[in-house]
Amino acid sequence: MASYTDVLQYLSSLDYPAEKDDVVREAEREGAPPEVLKALRALPPVDYANGNEVARSAAIDAAPELSASQRAAQTREPHTRVSQHLRRI
Repeated sequence: MASYTDVLQYLSSLDYPAEKDDVVREAEREGAPPEVLKALRALPPVDYANGNEVARSAAIDAAPELSASQRAAQTREPHTRVSQHLRRI
């Protein structure tokens, strides 16, 4: 699965705002690997203001350094970093 860094690497010279087709075309031109192209082809067909919007919208691995068991542990943990006043909502 592609990561944020992988996606952004192949879109560094793209002029924004850009449509989905422009994003995919640029990644193909830059020689992106199949997993990056697959993630970009699955993007919603909207205009993107910058590379970060593309990366957030793509079906990518946001934290590739975590194992499956670490992800499962994170899912089970309560959100301890939420401010106290927000916990009562």
